[in-house]
Amino acid sequence: MGLGRDEIHSIVKERFKDAVLEDHLEAAEPYIVVRPDVIEDLAYFCRDDERLQFDLLSCISGVDYPPRNVIEVIYCLDSTSQNHWLIVKVALPRDNPRLRTVENVWRTADWHERETFDLLGVIFEGHHNLVRILCAEDWEGHPLRRDYVMPETYRGIKNVVY
Repeated sequence: MGLGRDEIHSIVKERFKDAVLEDHLEAAEPYIVVRPDVIEDLAYFCRDDERLQFDLLSCISGVDYPPRNVIEVIYCLDSTSQNHWLIVKVALPRDNPRLRTVENVWRTADWHERETFDLLGVIFEGHHNLVRILCAEDWEGHPLRRDYVMPETYRGIKNVVY
């Protein structure tokens, strides 16, 4: 069995100190919040540290919080060998959501980052091919933003909202 959540969080906080902005062990799905500028270093550390061995990035997703003027990017990390996991969140400003890519750490980030870019407009700097993956290349806007308005038509076809 892998490390406990409190041990994992302690290891990360010991290494990244003030870059860990919040620690939510009490949450149903415990998570930490880190500064955006450390995400790439944190990814390498989580993958390469002998105690952590997070060899799988199972998901990157995002949530738009207009009242806070923030888009949160959420990383779900798993260790297949140690049987433990970690959730990391990064808060970005809605008007300029930029973050370093982690696709050099985990290849699965390629598609996850493209989806988060496509649906929320997060720019993953250094990504080798940051293009839309779900919406058409000429689609305007980012459909998971809370203020997104679905166009009435697309290429002459009426859009239906259920």
